[in-house]
Amino acid sequence: MTDTEKTARFRAMHTPGAPLIVPNPWDAGSARILESLGFKALATTSSGFALTRGRRDYGVTREETLAHCREVAGAVDIPVCADLENGFGLAPEDASETIRLAAGTGLCGGSIEDSTGDRDAPIIERALAVERIAAAAEAARGSANGFVLTARAEAFLYGKSDLDETISRLSAFADAGADILFAPGLPDMDAVRAVCAAVSKPVNALAIGALAHCAVADFAEAGAARISIGGALARKAYASLAAASQLLNDGRFDFALLDGESSKTVDRALR
Repeated sequence: MTDTEKTARFRAMHTPGAPLIVPNPWDAGSARILESLGFKALATTSSGFALTRGRRDYGVTREETLAHCREVAGAVDIPVCADLENGFGLAPEDASETIRLAAGTGLCGGSIEDSTGDRDAPIIERALAVERIAAAAEAARGSANGFVLTARAEAFLYGKSDLDETISRLSAFADAGADILFAPGLPDMDAVRAVCAAVSKPVNALAIGALAHCAVADFAEAGAARISIGGALARKAYASLAAASQLLNDGRFDFALLDGESSKTVDRALR
């Protein structure tokens, strides 16, 4: 497929009530393994990528992120969208330029969030947030491949749990040209259901916290069009390294043994 065909297919995969399951790889190898398992699309994770650099989330530059996106998208044959944080700057021009550059990396889509990066004032003022999405949407529409723009309302991740305000922001982002809407950190399925019912564009749901205990069927019933899991897989993979303490403490090596099926899963992903 050409990039344009792949992006068109990715856009068509978003059906409310029949959610696309999009796991989040953190490098080319994890992307290939997830593709080999049968997933139809992938999404990068900013926290997972930062972890590969030994840094906290938001600790990477735009240049590093775009190089990472190019590597992941080039490693697989299925669509990849990206976590592009807040566009690596607060001005509308920053969001626009990030989308313009991302569209040239082989990505089919990406997200822009309304966070500032400042823990004391974490959410961008509404009028500016909408202006930024409008600028990003214009860049997406001008891309050669029809880049799919996701707009994120981040308030729930920062303890600002006003669902009405979040829905209002998402609606404004939809009017500004976003293709997909995303409010990470929603507390329960009732909130997911309320968002999906209130907005005019497909909704991405993040299965973290209480929502990680729900099933795909629950998200489907709520009307979600896409489900992702953020940095969960990356953190779990890296946390497994703690098992190496057996070597230090017990002098044992068997912690590193893989069962046969796990080994085959890795081998199938290699080219």
